[in-house]
Amino acid sequence: MTLIRPTPDWMAQTPAPDTWPRPPAALPAERLVEPRVGAKVCVAGLVLVRQRPGTAKGVIFLTLEDETGTANVVVWAQTYEKYRRAVIAGRLLRVTGRLQRECNVVHVVAEHIEDISHMLDRLLTEGFAPDGVRAGDQP
Repeated sequence: MTLIRPTPDWMAQTPAPDTWPRPPAALPAERLVEPRVGAKVCVAGLVLVRQRPGTAKGVIFLTLEDETGTANVVVWAQTYEKYRRAVIAGRLLRVTGRLQRECNVVHVVAEHIEDISHMLDRLLTEGFAPDGVRAGDQP
């Protein structure tokens, strides 16, 4: 017998097909304000920034961008060691973790990191039709 859990509304919403190579079950960045603090969420996007400040005691900060905006990801040292290759080399990442929100700043504290850069190849397939919106056009 398989236990089926209902999917929350905020996870079921995805962009129209063929508008972005959206990974399954990834929450768009603009919707990170909806889940409660501490909720387990999954985000995905292009890696814009990797930061490892010397004063952060091994913590790495990632900024991921999808078609709706950016998501801030905190990677603790122990998680980094487990997913080192994805964090260092991944161009497109899917991150599952716990949501933190403080003073309108939202972070996802990474628990699992997956390199899904292979999905970028879909952008090159014949018939792929992006919606025409570029990151620089966003308000």
